[in-house]
Amino acid sequence: MSHLQPLEAYHAHNYQRLVKRWRKIEKSRNLCMHLLAEAGGYPIYYLESRSPNPHCRWFYCSAGIHGDEAAGPEALIQWAETAKKIFQEVNVLLFPCLNPWGLVHNLRQDSHGNDLNRTYHDESVPQTAEHKRLITGREFDLALFLHEDYDARGVYIYEIPFKSPFIADRFIAASSQHIPPDPRGVIEGARARGGLIQRKVSPRLMPLAPEAFFLHFSLNSRSVTIETPSEFHIDQRVAAQVAILHQAVKYCCSLGSRE
Repeated sequence: MSHLQPLEAYHAHNYQRLVKRWRKIEKSRNLCMHLLAEAGGYPIYYLESRSPNPHCRWFYCSAGIHGDEAAGPEALIQWAETAKKIFQEVNVLLFPCLNPWGLVHNLRQDSHGNDLNRTYHDESVPQTAEHKRLITGREFDLALFLHEDYDARGVYIYEIPFKSPFIADRFIAASSQHIPPDPRGVIEGARARGGLIQRKVSPRLMPLAPEAFFLHFSLNSRSVTIETPSEFHIDQRVAAQVAILHQAVKYCCSLGSRE
């Protein structure tokens, strides 16, 4: 069953409402909300643990870099609203919506026509460059990126690096309670098994670098990209991503205390 209330889907592209919801829970979750940049007439925010515990693991998550993928921003706020204890168990850095102009207009690109998830290789886009400056030098135990795909037939997940232990299978299992895994054997030109894409990658694979590549190759983070099927009902898509978020934090906690 979805965690969404019956009318919630109508607000999926309401960025002002999204920001108000984050403001409402900011202090109760021991988070600090900061301005990252402004783009297309909209402020872009991030939240991080107010008093990071040096013994806790770090969890990174972003959503809404593509404005026509509305389930991610909604899933991230619903997860934060319903899970209070989590923020005592892990340190977090969260980006609720990296492309608010796109979200409001239901478009993949930003107001200048940029696909922001292809601009992490240089300094060409101000908000991307500021994002990179903010996170450079940090270390994350898990970086999760919430996306959607109109061609998807179920949930599928990219996991890098290509080495064990793999963790995305537990995310597929969690999301399968709401949406089955994508059954295709080849997804976006890559071999897939039960919705899982685990392949060797290099910066040359995508010269126009996505966010996940920047975190993996520059910050040495374990990067997992979630793709839910845009043609499914938003209630299902949000519920699937919320389930994955819970599993992601469980994984961080399972790593034990930092030395």
